[in-house]
Amino acid sequence: MNMKILQCAIPGVFIIEPDAGGNRPADPWGLAELNLMCKPVQSSTSFSKKKGTIHGLHYQAEPFGEKKMIRCMLGAVFNIIVDLRMGSENYLKWISMELSDRSNKVLFVPEGLAHGFMTIRDNTEVFVEVSQFYRPQHARGIRWDDPVFGFKWPMELRAISDRDGSFPDFTPDDSWRQENVFENMTSPEDAAALTK
Repeated sequence: MNMKILQCAIPGVFIIEPDAGGNRPADPWGLAELNLMCKPVQSSTSFSKKKGTIHGLHYQAEPFGEKKMIRCMLGAVFNIIVDLRMGSENYLKWISMELSDRSNKVLFVPEGLAHGFMTIRDNTEVFVEVSQFYRPQHARGIRWDDPVFGFKWPMELRAISDRDGSFPDFTPDDSWRQENVFENMTSPEDAAALTK
């Protein structure tokens, strides 16, 4: 199958562009040349009615870091990815990119990075595949307006869950051991409640 695999500014983050027919890889995790051999074990879909809705930023601490494949099925989203891999030359740096149902691109995010997005059109649906099962004790998050990062979102915030809006300020030297704000979550369904 013909497709383009584009390396982003942070190593390990890729954009996968479909062929002219709009097809996606039948097995997007079977990209041996990129060493993306871990198959997804879980997936989730989020639907947001309002543009300006933020989800995340989310990640799981080691040893349960997760690879993610993100695709916008309806509408459009502005994604932010943060490198949290200690020792990386891009540690604490972030990049952004848009996905939409028109482009049909797939975003790949490796372990050790946080990911979040803002909807930039009403009635937007996002599909996410992950390589690890949800682990409540290892779930972490970065707040959308955390001063450590100075994220630049494309529009004013209109909606966010209480959970995502209350992540504590990020502590750079303690990224994998920060307070677990998900500790009272008991199920993947609760933790993936991204449709609010």
